[in-house]
Amino acid sequence: MSNFKLADLGEGRFALSGEMGFRSADQILRASEALFDEHTRIEVDLQGVDKTDSAGLALLLEWITWANHTVREIRFLNTPDKITAIARTTEVDGLLKRGERWSGFIEAPNDEDD
Repeated sequence: MSNFKLADLGEGRFALSGEMGFRSADQILRASEALFDEHTRIEVDLQGVDKTDSAGLALLLEWITWANHTVREIRFLNTPDKITAIARTTEVDGLLKRGERWSGFIEAPNDEDD
């Protein structure tokens, strides 16, 4: 039985509720893969998260990494205070606040004649 719910609110907006921690982070990540895949802009509301820990922060960072590698924008709303505190302590709080599009680095083809 799942101890979380990842609801699709439409147009790239999602709401996560319940537990976001060691017991559920992997399940949430797997559930999000198909849901997020069809969107270039993703917004995740975390207001309903009632239990979290450092694995919850790791999940958010994994989503950010995925967005970076797949040229997407992701942002989080209502991040739980506990996640913000852990992020600040580990000096990754700036990553959670970004709402910009991560474009990564794409190399142009080399036209040199060798």
